[in-house]
Amino acid sequence: MFLVPQPALRSVIALAVGVALILTGCAAGAAGGPPPAAATPQAPQARGPFVAAANPLAVEAGLEVLRRGGSAVDAAVAVQAVLGLVEPQSSGLGGGAFMMLFDASTGEVTGYDGRETAPAAASPELFLEDGRPLAFGDAVLSGRSTGTPGAVAVLAMAQAEHGVLPWHSLFAEAERLARDGFVVSPRLGGFIAATRGQARTRWAEAYFMGPDGERLKTGDVLRNPAYAETVAELAAGGSDAFYRGRIAREIVSAVREAPRPGALTEADLAAYEPIERGALCRPYRIYIVCVPPPPSSGVAVLQLLAMAELTPDIVEGPDSVDAWVAFAQLQRLMYADRDRYVADPAFVGVPVQGLLDPNYVAARAAQAPTLVAAAEPGFPPGGVFTGPDATMEPAGTSHFVIVDAAGNAVSMTTTVESVFGSGRMAAGFFLNNQLTDFSFAPRRPDGAPAANAVAPGKRPRSSMAPVIILDREGRFVGALGSPGGTSILAYNTKALVAVLDWGMSMEAAFALPNLVARGDGFGADTERFPAAMREALAARGVVLRPNASENSGLHGAIWRRGSDGVWGWDGGADDRREGVARVD
Repeated sequence: MFLVPQPALRSVIALAVGVALILTGCAAGAAGGPPPAAATPQAPQARGPFVAAANPLAVEAGLEVLRRGGSAVDAAVAVQAVLGLVEPQSSGLGGGAFMMLFDASTGEVTGYDGRETAPAAASPELFLEDGRPLAFGDAVLSGRSTGTPGAVAVLAMAQAEHGVLPWHSLFAEAERLARDGFVVSPRLGGFIAATRGQARTRWAEAYFMGPDGERLKTGDVLRNPAYAETVAELAAGGSDAFYRGRIAREIVSAVREAPRPGALTEADLAAYEPIERGALCRPYRIYIVCVPPPPSSGVAVLQLLAMAELTPDIVEGPDSVDAWVAFAQLQRLMYADRDRYVADPAFVGVPVQGLLDPNYVAARAAQAPTLVAAAEPGFPPGGVFTGPDATMEPAGTSHFVIVDAAGNAVSMTTTVESVFGSGRMAAGFFLNNQLTDFSFAPRRPDGAPAANAVAPGKRPRSSMAPVIILDREGRFVGALGSPGGTSILAYNTKALVAVLDWGMSMEAAFALPNLVARGDGFGADTERFPAAMREALAARGVVLRPNASENSGLHGAIWRRGSDGVWGWDGGADDRREGVARVD
């Protein structure tokens, strides 16, 4: 784990990426396309304004802050405030986030942990009744599922360190949209129309009921005066206005309602602290890829990339059956290790260095061609073999990327966990059900504990893994990330391989079919794979089934030289959602 750059590490990084540069040159030829466009010593510094996010209203809010001279973190506050209003099914003030930040003035990359925490009264048996795990839907809709939200606190921490504009000036657009109303988008309208689950709680029923007594639909105007009041209080009072006082009381009140009231208290909220964790960075080809440390699963992204560098079939490109088979088999190994070892490092020893140890990575990569079913977890150096994991991680997440005029960048994945979180609301926003990211079964029959078992104050493991990309000189050249529950790791690595190995544009990389290999099955955007490719994959044992997890919502950009010789942003927004990528 390190911040980049550090003088003591520069020679090591230069050597590693120098070797990778040779490998990448070979890879580009094998793929049959243009080589990945990397920054060179003559390249101008990558600068914004640039914003990519899952809703155009949020993108505009971020660009407006950047136009006023705000920093990337300033814009992130505005983007999140608007996303929580216009895309409440995915993220919000009642959820959590991981942020990766590149500081152009120092060259440092920092990871910020705004993951939710379990209440002080939580126990490993949180989701057990009569000794048996609750049905997942019952757990989500219960008060037990909500942890202390971290998104507001982590944004406040980062903005205090890297903000330029006053905090109180960053919420005006969210407040205006909440008071005046915004048009319900097709994606939000589809989730509002759901006939069960979180869309049909008493809170959601009241919120989505129009003035005519009919449920809102796509194209209707949705107003949220309670949210306007909340962001006005946040603007005036800072994050303390969220974690103490009226808003905190309303959160606790909603959590403690039946069915299955939760144990969250005002003291839990007042005690919440975000964590500045540094960044986990490793060379990949001619680049350096940086992700957050645990409890994020960023280490799994780096492990898969490290195995990919040792797997020649990967570089054959998106039209190669061999490349897709190799990608699937490497995922199986990665997920087996992630599921067994990654958890909150304050409670469990996570063998981060062991998972990335070159000898261990090589041994795991060598197993990929021999897999005929789900992979077993390995034994990385420093790993403690804990019990099998019983964690389920559903949909309800968003990602955005921001670059300001000075070249500072934010890559942030933000979530309320399931669609509309727990379905409960307080102060105009939905509450998270993030505690269902813990393992429901805290132990296996022989008594071995699960690394991701519930504990007081613990942060559940997360698949969120926002990415920052540097060149071999340690300069910022790109960022990306995605929602998708456990599939985030597959989505992010697909995009990284497509952009960095196959020379694809961000937009084309994001539009590629998704293939997720966790356990025995292969989930995919089956309709995006050509019939001939599906048949060829099936003949190799990779039988595609529709992906059961949340689909991707990749957003990002890479700094590249175009065919005209001009450097600029190659940005993309996943066409599976409603986002846009804009240079101002």
